[in-house]
Amino acid sequence: MSGIIDAHVHVWTPRQDEFKRLPGEQNYPPDSFTPEEYLALARPAGIDRAVLIQMSFYGFDNSYMRKAMRDYPSVFSGVAVVDARAPDVEATMREWKRQGVRGFRIVPGAAPQTWLDAPGMVRMWRCGAAEQLAMCPLINPDALPSVDRMCQRFPETPVVIDHLARIGVGGQIRDADVRQLCALAKHRHVYVKVSAFYALGAGKPPYTDLAPLIRRVFEDYGPRRLMWATDCPFQAQGVHTVQASVDLVRRHLDFLGDEDRAWMLERTAAQVYFAGI
Repeated sequence: MSGIIDAHVHVWTPRQDEFKRLPGEQNYPPDSFTPEEYLALARPAGIDRAVLIQMSFYGFDNSYMRKAMRDYPSVFSGVAVVDARAPDVEATMREWKRQGVRGFRIVPGAAPQTWLDAPGMVRMWRCGAAEQLAMCPLINPDALPSVDRMCQRFPETPVVIDHLARIGVGGQIRDADVRQLCALAKHRHVYVKVSAFYALGAGKPPYTDLAPLIRRVFEDYGPRRLMWATDCPFQAQGVHTVQASVDLVRRHLDFLGDEDRAWMLERTAAQVYFAGI
């Protein structure tokens, strides 16, 4: 295995005069989490590439993420946020692909059962299939059925589900939620991020209480459709560290072989997010 890929990182700058944040959006600590600050944490843990996820308070303005990608060519790939209601959303997606973006974050808001029925979402999924651009849903388990329906409609669209569909937020890992997530494995282009350990289950390092959940997902998806990630900077606060997140996969999951770890820690993310970069 070569260097690790962190498949989920947010970066931002305190320079709000140049990179404006949306009014009324929640700001998160720390005030500054630049690419340089991230890499200072990541490189000692063996991480040499990462996928940047557009931060919510920047809205549709992906310029800071794009600046980081330009400043560090081949180090960062990107997942952008675009306006699904825009009549030219497909052209926007293709332009972002040209600039190194390989996926688009989508969220259900207050309508987890119907959010994907909107015409713009349909256009995005169709374009995702044509251009091999991933739809990256940040969802809770209640939105899994809507993703299932869309995967049936657009079976060639890559889908990367963030943070194990947030199963275990609040501390309880419900079997029905796990079964719903595992059921999506029947769609061959669905991937799952094994990530955000600080927020799931007990939320305490070394996070080994998550091993049964990860094992069930591993058994259904296999290592080639799982990718590890931190969700930095949130996995870099208090007792939570980048190293502890890496170590759960690299050292504490005894059902994984070396080849499995290589896929989860690097190769899957490389195929989905770094192709052609």
